[in-house]
Amino acid sequence: MTDDHTLRVLLYSDDREVRAAVKSAIGERPHPDLPPVEFVEVATEPVVFQHLDEGGIDIVILDGEAVPAGGMGIARQIKDEIFHAPPVIVLTAREQDAWLATWSRAEAAVPHPIDPFRLAETFLSIVRTRLAARR
Repeated sequence: MTDDHTLRVLLYSDDREVRAAVKSAIGERPHPDLPPVEFVEVATEPVVFQHLDEGGIDIVILDGEAVPAGGMGIARQIKDEIFHAPPVIVLTAREQDAWLATWSRAEAAVPHPIDPFRLAETFLSIVRTRLAARR
């Protein structure tokens, strides 16, 4: 990830309303100091790994409540199987499920219902950390 390219965000949920809420919260340009965002929307687990295998994904957002494959299990698999895996944000069912996101090795967790300000703040924090690490 560099300062001058588009951030590619892999967004996984079987619920299009969840995907729409995430896209609305983050937007196309979440901050003037950061590059624009391009969402790669997927609704099935195999397509998540297809895109990750192809490369070019900067951040992954996974719906922990997606079925049949939940985002926390996918997050764990990403961290176990992909060398230099991109950072992961997991959407949990409730605030109390944040410990499960720790098990999944996700960098952050945001509970449902999605608070757009909290999700945007979490996203910006991860992006800035990732950009700083690459400098």
